[in-house]
Amino acid sequence: MSRVSLSKKSPNAYSKLIEISNHLDEQAVSVGLEEGFIHLLKLRVSQINGCAFCVRLHTQDAQKCQISIDKIALVPVWKEADYFTEKEKAAFLLVESVNMVHDGHISNDIYENAAKYWSEDQLALIEWISITIGAFNRIAIASRYSVKP
Repeated sequence: MSRVSLSKKSPNAYSKLIEISNHLDEQAVSVGLEEGFIHLLKLRVSQINGCAFCVRLHTQDAQKCQISIDKIALVPVWKEADYFTEKEKAAFLLVESVNMVHDGHISNDIYENAAKYWSEDQLALIEWISITIGAFNRIAIASRYSVKP
């Protein structure tokens, strides 16, 4: 059974989401987030949400930003990997918390830890990036975007 393609049935809404995402990415870079790291954050959220299409996309995008395949491969186990700084780990924990709200609210400990490393502008953009990639994940999953070799 084929699914309705949300991006094709509502192209204006999808286009607006792309605009928002691009704007947030530009803002994030302007406040000091590295483009490659932004893709790693999107990759992690996509892994959590089980979006194969977005996992492949952000893996490829991270590679284009010269992120090593070793570092990309270790994103699912970032807590155990010395490839990531404490600052990066704080951001991963924050995006995981934003996307796993079914586990409860984002704890003050998680937020305060992230705030030790990231400015308010950076925190806001990390959270917004997490929210928007989550929306893209849901669109791709609901529409059953194909992921073929």
